Amino acid sequence: MNMKTILLTLGMTAVLAVQAQKHVYEDLLVLYVDEKYEKCMDKAIGYTEHDDTKRDALPFLYMSMCNFEMSKQEKYAVDYPKASRDAIKWAEKYRKKDKELEFFHNYEDYWASLNTMAMEEGENLLDDPKGLSKAKYMFDGMTSYYPENPGAWLMLALAHYKKNMAKEGDMAIAEYDKAIAAAGDITTLPPDQRKLLKNGLIRYADYLVSKGQRDKAKRYATVGKDAYMEDADFKGMWDSL
Repeated sequence: MNMKTILLTLGMTAVLAVQAQKHVYEDLLVLYVDEKYEKCMDKAIGYTEHDDTKRDALPFLYMSMCNFEMSKQEKYAVDYPKASRDAIKWAEKYRKKDKELEFFHNYEDYWASLNTMAMEEGENLLDDPKGLSKAKYMFDGMTSYYPENPGAWLMLALAHYKKNMAKEGDMAIAEYDKAIAAAGDITTLPPDQRKLLKNGLIRYADYLVSKGQRDKAKRYATVGKDAYMEDADFKGMWDSL
């Protein structure tokens, strides 16, 4: 199945799912599938501002998806230098509109792609003091559009701690504790979330060890013991504890 077919199927699923909204936004779907992202955004932004449609969730989602697609193409780099960050921003706005998750789970493939992009960009910046603010933005955005993702909370906590924002870091850890408890068997998490959680556990354990909290590091790392022990990086961290 080619990408356009996947996008069309994804979009039509949303159209069929519309219950509360007056508009099905087939015009946005067609422009998106035809890769006319700028025109799609022009129409979508109008919907987000019009009194009759500004409460609908889908235009915000199309804004996010268009920015995401443009962030991957060099031809948009000059005019849309913040496309990847804007994809996250609009995803946050979308989630606030889709309070009942009417459409959210129809777009799991998109969330996986957006998570992967945010994860990669965020992790690349996490070890650079000059990039910490951008890393925090990425992980904060992830927790806003997908608060059920436990690894995102761990990474956000780390970004806070590295910026000497202990109170905010502790709050993010508290949210992580809730998310990991709600997740249940972590082997059932989507692959992108499993990877982010594994990386987060390794990084958080290393951080705690650096602060002289080895016992606490082992307690948190235990969460991934059964799921990740075959991973060389995780096993290396575990053995060091």
